[in-house]
Amino acid sequence: MDSPVLATRRAVLAGAGVLALAGLAACAPLSRPHAGQESASPGPSSSHGSPTPSAAPTPTPTPTVDPAAVAARYAGAAPTAFGLDLPGIRQTIAPAAALRVALTFDACGGRRGSRVDARLVDTLRREGVPATLFLNSRWIDANPALAADLAADPLFVIGNHGTRHVPLSVTGREAYGIAGTASAQEAVDEVWQNHVRLSELLGAPPRLFRPGTAFYDDIGLAIVRDLGVQPIGFAVNGDGGATFPARTVRREIGQAAGGSIVIAHMNQPGSGTAEGIEGAIADLRARGAAFVHVDG
Repeated sequence: MDSPVLATRRAVLAGAGVLALAGLAACAPLSRPHAGQESASPGPSSSHGSPTPSAAPTPTPTPTVDPAAVAARYAGAAPTAFGLDLPGIRQTIAPAAALRVALTFDACGGRRGSRVDARLVDTLRREGVPATLFLNSRWIDANPALAADLAADPLFVIGNHGTRHVPLSVTGREAYGIAGTASAQEAVDEVWQNHVRLSELLGAPPRLFRPGTAFYDDIGLAIVRDLGVQPIGFAVNGDGGATFPARTVRREIGQAAGGSIVIAHMNQPGSGTAEGIEGAIADLRARGAAFVHVDG
């Protein structure tokens, strides 16, 4: 029998239909959700105010990993599966007696995905809601000061959202019209180049990775693990790639089951995400929920 969290995830995806699935990239214009957008994941909440950002950390070396050796290990390997929920993709947080939800937000980068939903960021800080933010390298390029500010704020955990924002594959497999990485070397580069960038920004290596579109094949998934990073997915699609109206965002996230990782977006200020999140935070707190980070 399915767990309540996975049942919630399937219900969300089925209820949202093609629009929600096509919404997993949040980099296409909001009027063209089928061009490929990203999904969302939840983050636990707290009743405390936003912490004062700390000073930028002193960079520390990345743990010993040889990305060239990882690429060589999987060169020519043939994948047998491709999807959002393969075994090994983390979709939930550890169960607890209390209702806990992990809100996650993707920043996809690129021509249509490099904006900032300031209302969303301000809401999380005002409400003291911890969240896990997955930053793409292109988004960091477009917003270097904000990326540094978010990295210094203990309210947020920063994860890796890839270098080019593409599905993690070794055959070029597409998701939502976005071609994936086409070899083991390309898959390693998609993870590792932004991993190094984030290590410099954070002062320590990021522990979490979610690819553009959130799709992996099983070889790409193995590559992520061998690079020493936790592959993350989601249990609840919170904003349909920033295509859902605010009332739908509020409903889907506000009804999240305990243990859910919720995916949403922080790069589409014209969407209903921020307004919906405001309502969902109130609804989840009324249910006694606590907001938490995704833990690598």
